[in-house]
Amino acid sequence: MGILNATPDSFSDGGKHVSVDAAVARARAFLAQGADIIDIGAESTRPGAPDVDEKTEMARLLPVVEAVAASIPLPISIDTRRARVMRAAHALGARMMNDVSALRDDPDSLRTVAELDLDVCLMHRRGTPQTMQQQTDYADVVTEIRDFLAERVRACRAAGIAAERIVLDPGIGFAKDLDGNLRLLRGLDALQRLGFPLLVGVSRKGFIGTLTGEAEPAARDPGSVAAALWISARIGPAILRVHDVGATVQALRVWAALDADGDPDSGKG
Repeated sequence: MGILNATPDSFSDGGKHVSVDAAVARARAFLAQGADIIDIGAESTRPGAPDVDEKTEMARLLPVVEAVAASIPLPISIDTRRARVMRAAHALGARMMNDVSALRDDPDSLRTVAELDLDVCLMHRRGTPQTMQQQTDYADVVTEIRDFLAERVRACRAAGIAAERIVLDPGIGFAKDLDGNLRLLRGLDALQRLGFPLLVGVSRKGFIGTLTGEAEPAARDPGSVAAALWISARIGPAILRVHDVGATVQALRVWAALDADGDPDSGKG
């Protein structure tokens, strides 16, 4: 899943793809590099990010979605928390909603996803971007997040969302400190046992900077690729949400070929 931020303030690449032409060029590059999904967002959810009103989000997002959908033959995911944005993006061709609030922030989101028969990614998060990094204490981070995601699955199913439409995201970096992030990654197999595909976003995250001493997010791609390989080795197929599609795909293809005893078409990873 290639990350396409139509925002001026995302933590890694804010401002680089706000124009429609730049966004389409980025999406074309993702296609050439081997991406399977493009995730477009117009509201930064980095720690400390300010709220963006719905009108601004739509003005940033919808022209990009329309242009990318018309130009790129890949499924489009939308990184949004708002039901009206979901509806508008779906009308332009988006099929998946990637909601950092797990369909909690907007009371109409559950009904919208069910009514439109959308794929949806439910992510764990405490608090808001302004407060989440003050809410990193857990008695057992893996168990608490597993239970949260299980509850959100039940809410989705009760609202009429089909089980096969649901993807789960543990929310690496959202209300987690370094220890919490590492424990959560090591516990992905426990989340996998819920029976739903996992989406994992570690690309350029702060914990990689802490481990490596690299303060600049855009310089954390080697650490991000290492994490992607480890995740694939740990749990097998997953949706990996990344900034550097080319490096990640290349690394995964080589790893899969080596791990498959010479069979690069085994599908592992």
